[in-house]
Amino acid sequence: MSMILFACVVRVRDGLPLSASTDFHLNQDFLECRKRLKALSLILAQYPDRGTATGRGFNIHFHSSGDIACMGICTSTCPSVMAFCFLEELQWKFSASYDSTSISLATRPYAFLEFDNIIQKVKYHFNYTSCSQMKNSLEKIQEELKFHPPVLLKLEDTELMNGLINGHTQVHMGSAPTYRMQPVTPLGILSLVLNIMCGALNLIRGVHLAEYSFQEDHEGIGNVIAFLLSFLACIFQDSVMK
Repeated sequence: MSMILFACVVRVRDGLPLSASTDFHLNQDFLECRKRLKALSLILAQYPDRGTATGRGFNIHFHSSGDIACMGICTSTCPSVMAFCFLEELQWKFSASYDSTSISLATRPYAFLEFDNIIQKVKYHFNYTSCSQMKNSLEKIQEELKFHPPVLLKLEDTELMNGLINGHTQVHMGSAPTYRMQPVTPLGILSLVLNIMCGALNLIRGVHLAEYSFQEDHEGIGNVIAFLLSFLACIFQDSVMK
């Protein structure tokens, strides 16, 4: 059974997701854990480079380094040393693939979509490779954790809830002001009819004048333009009256 269920790479300064695994789990507790991971990603700059949030039968581990942080959701049975070894491997591969400039200039979520495949491969390797085959890497991380243990959090911590709230734009629902149009008066109706008639007459005269001008001479083009401008003025006045 897989112990590393989900992994992603985010930008530390604002929590922008850069890449993530494409696993689908319908477990409600796991989905809630995903929400808390997103909330935690928004406030990673407040914490040391390694940390673990526990609760709901899952653990969220994160490892920050420079501009990026690698985060993962693991089962509660997954050893912390394995989780952090996995995250360090992801961090190393991502840093080797992308420079700090491209990371800093990213504006849309999951801008490095092609890295998803690497996450999948590394996750598969750690889920289905025996610890004895990763002995050297695990011992190195174990030594680091001994001298610099990760900060421990709870998924229900106030900070995470605040991050979940502050990380989204709050939409304030309210009733919009109601505007009621005034009824059209008889004088307004008469003005509208006259404007439509004048516009139609100008259009007919303009068409005939244009036909005559182009057949006889080119000096009448100015008159055509004048009539067209008059027609457009009537249309504009008509729309204003409405």
